[in-house]
Amino acid sequence: MGKKIKKEPEPPPKDVFDPLTIESKKAATVVLMLNSPEEEILAKACEAIYRFALKGEENKATLLELGAVEPLTKLLNHEDKIVRRNATMIFGILASNNDVKKLLRELDVMNSVIAQLAAEEEVVIHEFASLCLANMSAEYTSKVQIFEQGGLEPLIRLLSSPDPDVKKNSIECIYNLVQDFQCRATLQELNAIPPILDLLKSEYPIIQLLALKTLGVITNDKECRAMLRDSQGVDHLIKILETKELSDLHIEALSVLANCLEDMDTMVMIQQTGDLKKLLSFAENSTIPDIQKNAARAITKAAYDPENRKLFHEQEVEKCLVTLLGSENDGTKIAASQAISAMCENSGSKEFFNNQGIPQLIQLLKSDNEEVREASALALANLTTCNPANANAAAEGDGIDALINALSSKRDGAIANAATVLTNMAMQEPLRLNIQSHDVMHALLSPLHSANTVVQSKAALTVAATACDVEARTELRHSGGLEPLVELLRSKDDEVRRHASWAVMVCASDEPTAAELCRLGALDILEEINLSVSRKNKFSEAAHNKLLNHHLSLKYSQTGYLSSSNIITDGVYDYGRINPGTKLLPLKDLCLQEPSDQRAILLVNSKSSDASPPPSTEDKSSDVGYGRSISSSSSLRRASKEKTKENSYHFSAGFASPTEEKSESTSGRNTALSKSATKEKGSRKGRGKKEEEKVKEEEEVAVAPKLPGEGSPDKEWLPPSDPDFCVYVYEVTRSILPITSIKEQIEVLAKYVAEKMGGKIPKEKLHDFSWELHISELKFQLKSNVVPIGLIKKGIFYHRALLFKALADRIGIGCSLVRGEYGRAWNEVKLMNESRKGVTRALPPPETYIVDLMFHPGALIKLRSREADLYRFL
Repeated sequence: MGKKIKKEPEPPPKDVFDPLTIESKKAATVVLMLNSPEEEILAKACEAIYRFALKGEENKATLLELGAVEPLTKLLNHEDKIVRRNATMIFGILASNNDVKKLLRELDVMNSVIAQLAAEEEVVIHEFASLCLANMSAEYTSKVQIFEQGGLEPLIRLLSSPDPDVKKNSIECIYNLVQDFQCRATLQELNAIPPILDLLKSEYPIIQLLALKTLGVITNDKECRAMLRDSQGVDHLIKILETKELSDLHIEALSVLANCLEDMDTMVMIQQTGDLKKLLSFAENSTIPDIQKNAARAITKAAYDPENRKLFHEQEVEKCLVTLLGSENDGTKIAASQAISAMCENSGSKEFFNNQGIPQLIQLLKSDNEEVREASALALANLTTCNPANANAAAEGDGIDALINALSSKRDGAIANAATVLTNMAMQEPLRLNIQSHDVMHALLSPLHSANTVVQSKAALTVAATACDVEARTELRHSGGLEPLVELLRSKDDEVRRHASWAVMVCASDEPTAAELCRLGALDILEEINLSVSRKNKFSEAAHNKLLNHHLSLKYSQTGYLSSSNIITDGVYDYGRINPGTKLLPLKDLCLQEPSDQRAILLVNSKSSDASPPPSTEDKSSDVGYGRSISSSSSLRRASKEKTKENSYHFSAGFASPTEEKSESTSGRNTALSKSATKEKGSRKGRGKKEEEKVKEEEEVAVAPKLPGEGSPDKEWLPPSDPDFCVYVYEVTRSILPITSIKEQIEVLAKYVAEKMGGKIPKEKLHDFSWELHISELKFQLKSNVVPIGLIKKGIFYHRALLFKALADRIGIGCSLVRGEYGRAWNEVKLMNESRKGVTRALPPPETYIVDLMFHPGALIKLRSREADLYRFL
C-alpha cells in the first residue's frame, strides 16, 4: 500500500467577506446599522434599540436625536417577519414620547402601524402596534389619522384577542377615539357594543375600567343607549353594582347607568324588573361619597325627561334625595340639590319637598362651601317657582335671612338663585313685607352692580317684586339703589334691559322716586331705547309712559295726548309738539328766556307767586307730587254729593276746604274776585293790594312746584301766578260740581271755557278771530314766552282744550286732551247712553264724544270714525 498523502484545505473565495462579530457600546453605531441590507443585522440592531428605549424617557429622546425614527419607519414594512416585529415593538415604546409622536405624524406612518393589526400577524406585533396607536390617539390630529385610515375596525376585532395586553391597548385606543362624534357613529355601524360588554367579564380591573369609561362616552348618543339595552348591557351594570368585590368599578358603572336612564325605554325596563328600586336603595345606603354623588347625578340626568320624573316619583326618589342631602360630603350635597332641582318639574315632587327637603336646603344655604350654597339656592328657586306653599315653607324655615345673606355670595349662581327665591316669595304680600323688614333693598345693591348679566337680571326682577310700596321705594332711593338700576337700562342684554325697565316702572309709582329716576336720566334712556326697534320691549314702553305720567308737560309735548287719568296740576305747561329725542327745558329756564317769535308756552298754575303757608291738612284726599297739591277726582265727586246735601263747597287744588261757618266769607271773597276779573279783562292789576292780602289770608296755596330736571332747589324763584285761573277754578267748583249729570257738567263747562276764551266763533269767521295779536301782546307785557292760561281771553282750539282739561280735572270730570295738526286740539269724553241707565243686564261700553269748544260750545260729537268725525269737527 502506498503512503497516504494529506489533502490541503481549499482557500476561501476571494470575493467573499469573512464573517465579523461586532460588539458596540454606542447607540449611534447601532442606529447606523438600521440602514444595513442584512436581515440578521437589522433584527439584532432593532432588538438592541428596543432594550435601550425601555430604560427611560432620556433614551427615547436620544434615539430621536440620533435619527433612529426615520429608518425604523421603513422597517415596519420589511419582508422579514422578525425585523418587522422588532421595529413594531420599538414604536410601541417610542410613541409615548411627545416629540416622537409629532415626528411620526409628519412621517405619516399611521397606515403602516394599522397594517400590523392584520389578523395573520403575531400576537406580539398586535400588542405593540395597538400600544403605539393607544399612545398616538391621545392627541386629536392622530385620532383623525387613525380614524380616516380605517384603524377603528381592526381595533374592535382585537377586543376579542386572547392576549390581555392586546385587549387593554385596543380598548384604550378606542376610548380615546370615541371622544369624537364621528368615531362614535362609526362604532355603532361596526356593532362594537357586544365585544366591549364582554370586557366587563375580564379578570383585569384596568380592562374593565377602560370598557366602562368607553361605554360612559358612547352612551351619550341615543342610538348607542338603545344598542346597550338590546345587548342586555344594563344587566351587566347592575351586576357590577351588586358585587362588593367590584366596588372600584361602581362609580364608572353608575356613570354609564346615568346615561342609560335618559332613555325612556331603558327606564321603563329597569323599573319593571325592579332594578330601579335596587339602584335607589344602593345610592341611599352606600357609604362611599363618590358613589352617592354619581347616583344623584344619574337621577339628575334622567329627571330632565318628564316621563322619567314620573317614574322616579312613583319609586319615591324624593326620600333618597333627602337622605343624600344629609351626607357629610359636600359633593354629594351638591349633586342631591341638583337632582331636587331637576325633580321640581314634577308637581308631586314639589309637594313632597314642602315638609321634607326645604328645611335641609335652607341649612345648606348657610354652608361655608360656596358651591353648596349655589346648588341649594337653585333647588329652592325651582321649588318656590309658581308654588306659594313652598315659598311659605321657605320663609317659615328661617330662609329669608339666609337668602339675603346669599346675595353677598362670591358665586354669581348663588346670588342669582337667591334673588329668584326672594322674587318668588315677594309674590305674596305678607312675605314681601317680611322680606322688606330684612333690609333687602340695601342687600340688592351689590347684585345690581354685578358684571354678570344673569345676576343683574335677577336682581332687577327682585327689585320689581319687592318695591311695591312707598316705604320700600323710599328705602331703595335712600340707599342709592336707583343709580345702578338706571344704568342697567343701558345693558346690551335683552333680559337685563327688560327686567330693569320693569323695576323702573314699579319704582315710578310714587312722585319722589319718579323725580329721582328722571334726574338720573331714566326718561332719556328709555326714550332712546324705545326709538330702537331691536332694543325696545313692552316694559320699556310702559316704564317710559309711567315716568311721563309724572311729567305731563313732556308727555303732552312728545305724545300729543293726555288721558283722563293724567290729572293736570299746577306747573304743567304746553310747550307744543317736540320730536322724539328733543330735550324739554324746565319751566324756570323757559320763564327766564326773552320773548321770541315761537308759539306761546301755556302754563297752568293756581298758586300765588308770593310765599304762602303749606297746604291745609284737612284735605286728606290730596296727593303730593313734585311739590304740587292734587285733588283726586274721587274726592271731588264725593264732595259734589256732600255739597248737594249740606250746601257747602270743597275747593280744588290751591284752595281751602271751608266749613259751613266760613262759607259766607268765602263766597263773598270769590265774588269779589270774579267782579274784579270782569271789570278789567286780561289785566292782573284789577285788584288792590289790600284785596290781594285778603285773598292770601283766606286761601291755602301750595308751595311752588319743583319740576324734574330743574337742578338746584331755587326756593326764591316761583312760576308766574294766574289769579284769573284761580277764579275759574272757584267758579266751576261752585257752579258746575253740584250738577248731578255728567253730560250736563261737560256741556256747562264747555260753554264756560268758550266764554272765557272769546266766545262762540263761527267757522266762516275763524280767520277774522285775531287771537295771534292778543297772544303777542301778552308775551310782550310779560316779557316772556310763558303765558298763564287764565290771561288768555282770545283762544282757539289748543288754548281752549287745555283750559277745559285743566278745569275738568279740578272738578273730577274725566276727559282726555288730544293734540292735532295745525294748532288743533280737542277733548274727548266717555259717556254712558242715558237711555240705558237702570238696565240690569250687561251694559255696552261707554261711547266717546268730542267736546266742541269753538263753533257750538257744549255740543258733543259722537266719535265713530275718528278721521271723518275730526274732519267734520275741525
